[in-house]
Amino acid sequence: MKHRKLGRTGLKVSEVSLGTMAFGRWIDEAQSQQVLDAALDAGITLIDTADVYGKGMDRDNPLESGESEYILGRVLKGRRNQIILATKVHGKVGIGPNDSGQSRYHIFRAVDASLKRLQTDYIDLYQVHRFDPETPLEETLSALDDLVKSGKVRYIGCSNFAAWQIAKAHGISALNHLHRFESVQPEYSIITRGIEDELIPFVASEQVGVIVYSPLGRGLLSGKYKQGEAPPEGSRAAAGERRIHTLLGVERNYHIIESLKPLASNRGWTLAQFALAWVLSNRHVSSAILGVSKPEQIQDALQFIDDPLTAEELAEVDRISKLN
Repeated sequence: MKHRKLGRTGLKVSEVSLGTMAFGRWIDEAQSQQVLDAALDAGITLIDTADVYGKGMDRDNPLESGESEYILGRVLKGRRNQIILATKVHGKVGIGPNDSGQSRYHIFRAVDASLKRLQTDYIDLYQVHRFDPETPLEETLSALDDLVKSGKVRYIGCSNFAAWQIAKAHGISALNHLHRFESVQPEYSIITRGIEDELIPFVASEQVGVIVYSPLGRGLLSGKYKQGEAPPEGSRAAAGERRIHTLLGVERNYHIIESLKPLASNRGWTLAQFALAWVLSNRHVSSAILGVSKPEQIQDALQFIDDPLTAEELAEVDRISKLN
């Protein structure tokens, strides 16, 4: 497994990382252990989670959040120093008025709760999960800076931020001599390329690390979903994942998938392998998060990870994307 620098920092992260949103939500602890073991055996060193990941996401019950962190804390025993551990704060983790967001009050409570669940005394990368329009960025960044200075957090990042939001945060950090967001976590795949317009040029200019999620288009680029057919049993769409159903309702996506299949077939690859290689061909991507629920999915996805796509293949993907 190759490693890439996280933006301007000296921290190196595996170019493929493990997302654990399935832990405690769609798979139990034993299955989660198998997935984690397969990831570590494959050389993956960056493990990504969030304080809201768990059954509560599907049941709209914030009191059932945090199961992913609980499981990670148990299955990582004795191996904590082998990984870069990333988690997030923002989502609702309780029923009180201050049990979400990015106020100093909530961040301080949330980080201690995450540390307890994860059974560790530090978090390598602490990310705000999305922009919080109700809290001044000065308050959020000051609180995060205090966490870095206290040793509870090593680096800070953001997720689902627009370029202007990171730029504003960087300006506040520079003006007040605070630690800045060193990474951003956006969605990115062949069927979701919006970050190329503004975010990618921004991170290239400002040396911000990019840890992308859903490189397989929330599973669409695995080729397992067919237009007009019910989602296959055991899939996340069958489990009711709403964001997958949104993508499944876009006819353009099916046209792109069908057009991509010959490119993957010409290499003797699966569509998923080709889609992941395409994401990693972007030199501004620090790591691509694989959110899997079976260990064999990791082994399959990484089979040809060191074989880059050609310039001709990349151009053909661009043509297919624009055509559809």
